[in-house]
Amino acid sequence: MFEINALSDAVGAEIVGLDLAQPLDDDTFGRVHQAHLDHQVLVFRDQEITPEQHIAFSRRFGDLSGHVYEQFLLSGHPEILKVSNKKTPEGDFVGLNSAGRRWHSDLSYAEIPSLGSLLYALEIPPSGGDTLFNNMYSAYETLPQMTKDRIAGLKAEFLIGSARKYYTENERPALTSEQLASVPSVEHPVVRTHPESGRKALYVNSAHTVRILGIDNAEAEDLLTELTEHSVKPEFVYRHKWQLHDLVFWDNRCCMHIAEPPPEGANRHMHRTTVVGDRPY
Repeated sequence: MFEINALSDAVGAEIVGLDLAQPLDDDTFGRVHQAHLDHQVLVFRDQEITPEQHIAFSRRFGDLSGHVYEQFLLSGHPEILKVSNKKTPEGDFVGLNSAGRRWHSDLSYAEIPSLGSLLYALEIPPSGGDTLFNNMYSAYETLPQMTKDRIAGLKAEFLIGSARKYYTENERPALTSEQLASVPSVEHPVVRTHPESGRKALYVNSAHTVRILGIDNAEAEDLLTELTEHSVKPEFVYRHKWQLHDLVFWDNRCCMHIAEPPPEGANRHMHRTTVVGDRPY
């Protein structure tokens, strides 16, 4: 039997005493699944897992997607994205170094966005490099009724590499024309309904949301800023301080996250799987 310990009032729970290197029986998996719905972010401590075991556990929640930056997928395991600031002898990053530098929901720029992401810490800095998660249910539920009425039914345009992102080419290589063609802009509702919990959550972010549609551009920009700033108020946020061999599983349908860069000269090397979700409604 494993323990489920809440990590903050905002979001998140720690799972202690569960070995993900071993297959989970249906009852155990059901309890993990419910904990994920209840807490949105699960931190599995002290996991010693292979890429195959990481993939197998992730697949219990659904199909897995690759990533537009296919050059950073793990050789032999295209379901795993390397998130890393380590470098090859030639000086190139071995993984996506700049992943998560702005508040976002993974693959919100995709026609079918992600259900959730599972990030496994193989190497972490001695300090710093935290990841922050927020609760987009709470962000929506605490909006003034006037704002809820205003955004009901509105849609937004999402695009990877949009003008709202600012990375140097060293931090994040430019997408090729073929990569860009594989992820055209999409429209999603500003407020989505979680397909399992039935709760409403804000669904805009500062990384991939280009604009809110159906209203004047200046008004749309102000509204997007208002919503994104409201959603990351401290009372909605949990700060995760990584421990070696943490596996963190978050729900992209009702959470955002942002990754702080590790200190200069310190390495952070992680593996991420991404579970395919559903079309937001």
